[in-house]
Amino acid sequence: MTDSNSHPSTPQTPAPKIKGVLREMAETVGLSLVLAFGIRTFVAEARYIPSGSMLPTLEINDRLIIDKLSYDFGDPQRGDIVVFQPPESLEQDGAFIKRLMGLPGDVIEVKNGQLYVNGEPQLEPYIAAKPDYQYGPVTVPADAYLVFGDNRNKSFDSHYWGFLPADHLIGRAVFRFWPVDRVGLLN
Repeated sequence: MTDSNSHPSTPQTPAPKIKGVLREMAETVGLSLVLAFGIRTFVAEARYIPSGSMLPTLEINDRLIIDKLSYDFGDPQRGDIVVFQPPESLEQDGAFIKRLMGLPGDVIEVKNGQLYVNGEPQLEPYIAAKPDYQYGPVTVPADAYLVFGDNRNKSFDSHYWGFLPADHLIGRAVFRFWPVDRVGLLN
């Protein structure tokens, strides 16, 4: 039975909804930007190595992932490779990367080519060469750290400019993603 008022219907394609498509694209781009900014600001970011101060561990132009979150849940540890803003007294732009060797309260001394922490000699298989300078003894103040480059004799680090304020830490270098033949976790 057919209705006298009905006509055979022909399929109709809906007209493109340009406004809806543009809105969806804007939302996607906006969310992507917010996520990218949020991740880079609070979680992790990529950095490259501009100098030889961390040789042989890190080479010039290595690309790293910096974990910016872990220090919100735990304290930095001796031996961490850290990225930080230099102290204001240096009047330097850009972040530095060094190895954290002195924690608050530690007594640090470098003598006869050896690093001592609280009177104990440190085993440092990662350094380029034994230090050819004398330093300390100094006591690391509360809310500060002492950082050295692995290329101790050619690193502009704490043995030149002193203590690193704790609030200058950006994060910990955790992973090298370039060059491909050196990809891997950092100790």
